[in-house]
Amino acid sequence: MNVITTPIEGLLILEPRIFNDDRGYFYESYNKNTIKAATGLEFNFVQDNQARSTKNVLRGLHYQNNPYAQTKLIRALEGTIWDVVIDIRKDSKTYGQWFGVELSAENKRQFLIPKGFAHGYSVLSETAEVFYKCDEFYNKASEGGVNYADPTINIDWKINLADALVSEKDLVQPMFKDHISTF
Repeated sequence: MNVITTPIEGLLILEPRIFNDDRGYFYESYNKNTIKAATGLEFNFVQDNQARSTKNVLRGLHYQNNPYAQTKLIRALEGTIWDVVIDIRKDSKTYGQWFGVELSAENKRQFLIPKGFAHGYSVLSETAEVFYKCDEFYNKASEGGVNYADPTINIDWKINLADALVSEKDLVQPMFKDHISTF
């Protein structure tokens, strides 16, 4: 497994080792021991989530507050997404900064997002199916979010925001300066 560090401490991009032959390909999408050996990190993932979306769907930016904060391991099973996070760890030197990575069925990259980040993605292909593991169970009372269109954060979603398909919930998320997190 190839581990790619990012400019924001704790965010990692994981590239699996892929075995191709004339029949197709094989790879381990998740192996606790391989991730621990490659990163020094260990997680106990307890919940898997999957979502299918069409082009220009924008989901996010979401997080779970403590004590239900979640580490997530994200990948695209089909299509291509632009996966984005904002650092919401108040003591972090990159607090308020965002980072994005393209995840696709073709590149098979995975994005390891630790606790303390608001997460979202936009769909770049006609459709996309996204799968992610979480190390804590979802808890509605612990939901938090940041508005995807906050001009102070100025995220490049790689789509025209005028064409974005956004849920009612995401349209009314607070701006970064007004969000309330426990990190």
